[in-house]
Amino acid sequence: MAATSVTVEIAASPEEVWQLMGGFDSLPDWLPFVPRSSLSEGGRVRTLHTADDVLIVERLEAFDNRARRYSYSFIQQPFPVADYLATLQVREGNDPHTSIVEWAGIFTPTGVSEEEAVDLFHSIYAEGLAALKANFRG
Repeated sequence: MAATSVTVEIAASPEEVWQLMGGFDSLPDWLPFVPRSSLSEGGRVRTLHTADDVLIVERLEAFDNRARRYSYSFIQQPFPVADYLATLQVREGNDPHTSIVEWAGIFTPTGVSEEEAVDLFHSIYAEGLAALKANFRG
């Protein structure tokens, strides 16, 4: 099993950051490469359409509003991995007006090396968190 994680510090309170990104259907609000999302199965499954019209279907595995964290797995996806589980979490930074956001995932590479799979998700997480941070500049 392989793993990677990316963290970013954002100059906004954890509550403000979670308000933007904490909903399971909120990716289009902050992630430019996912312009469309819809929920099904009582909000437990999200269907994502990427900017280049790739379909990704994910299942909400755990949600903790108080801890500002949720985890999800893949139902349908184009990536060379199996047994994928990722978690997005917002924590308080060094002071109450900053946040630390972490996006972490574990997975089993299929048909590619562990290094290739880790590099792929590390770049997805890094680009995604950079886009999230851009919402709080200025």
